[in-house]
Amino acid sequence: MRVVWNSFQGQFSDSPRALFEALQRRGDAIDSVWLASPRRRGDFPAGVATVEHGSAAARAALESADLVVSSDHLDLDWDKQPGTVYLQTWHGTPLKRIHHDVRWAPEGRLARLDRDVARWDAMLSPNPASTPLLRRAFGFTGPVHETGYPRNDVLTGADAQGAREAVRRGLGIPDGATVVLYAPTWRDDVVFATGEHDLPLDLGEFDRELGGEHVLLLRLHSLVSERIQLAEGAPVRDVSAHPDIRELYLAADVLVTDYSSAMFDFAVTGRPILLFTYDLADYRDRLRGFYFDLEEIAPGPLLATSDEVLAALQDLDAVRAAHAGRYATFRRTFNPHDDGHATERVLDRFFPTPAPAPAASAVPHGGGRHAQH
Repeated sequence: MRVVWNSFQGQFSDSPRALFEALQRRGDAIDSVWLASPRRRGDFPAGVATVEHGSAAARAALESADLVVSSDHLDLDWDKQPGTVYLQTWHGTPLKRIHHDVRWAPEGRLARLDRDVARWDAMLSPNPASTPLLRRAFGFTGPVHETGYPRNDVLTGADAQGAREAVRRGLGIPDGATVVLYAPTWRDDVVFATGEHDLPLDLGEFDRELGGEHVLLLRLHSLVSERIQLAEGAPVRDVSAHPDIRELYLAADVLVTDYSSAMFDFAVTGRPILLFTYDLADYRDRLRGFYFDLEEIAPGPLLATSDEVLAALQDLDAVRAAHAGRYATFRRTFNPHDDGHATERVLDRFFPTPAPAPAASAVPHGGGRHAQH
């Protein structure tokens, strides 16, 4: 079997990475090649075959594949061959409207991406709430498998604590520090316009009030990570280019986000979530729109100002107590398959282990109907 893997335009991450690594551990004889962005090639382990994302070699790999696995649109020109299966893992529970459900998109963008949707043969869904939304947004009529996301297995696996400690050491986190992961989503009017934009979180106040015992990790969406200029000496570690956000989830003690699907994944950890929703009405009613009432489902407080975020960070025990019931409901609704076994479920469907040949002594004499079962 020849498999081509892709994650977010050439990264080594997300559910494709989880599936690939599981196959490696299992020892399957699979001819694999990853599409790799030139600036991300160093994130791929030694010995992993890659071709440059968007290159002629990438097109050739896709057109010779038995199976294509991607976590996002493959916005490339290639002709899918008869017999090729394309598994779209996608990459999050959608709070904000996506694809054909958005309020606005640049002219021609959705039509171009629809060419890729037309190639999909199957899709993964993280939960029953997402399945009809994904179907409608993409106009996808093929099978959608509610397996959960393989990428989240590491958050509940038997070695989650050891992995957490290793990631924190790798990031140079001091012992005892509270790690705040700030992972806002992107705004359409910023991405599809020119110019820089500022962080709404007051970094100076964060440093003055929390800097001694807290470490702030900034994870910007790839669409805007180059639009924000941090002042020299800013009390934040920019981890926007970190190879895999799963490791940042492991390292963090609390997530600060807004409308990002990060909240649904981070909830697997059971750690506090703060929602910095300073532009809630504009984002919900004008810019993008939501599938769910955020004020109704939120697993943590909705905070309108930077001062409110900093105050909440100083009393996370109170946040946990105040939102324990809502958090539990949120997890029951959106994390029913985050049991550490999503990878196994996907492998069983798309990479089943070949059944061993029966021993000669086990085959009944004379063959017949018994030998065919």
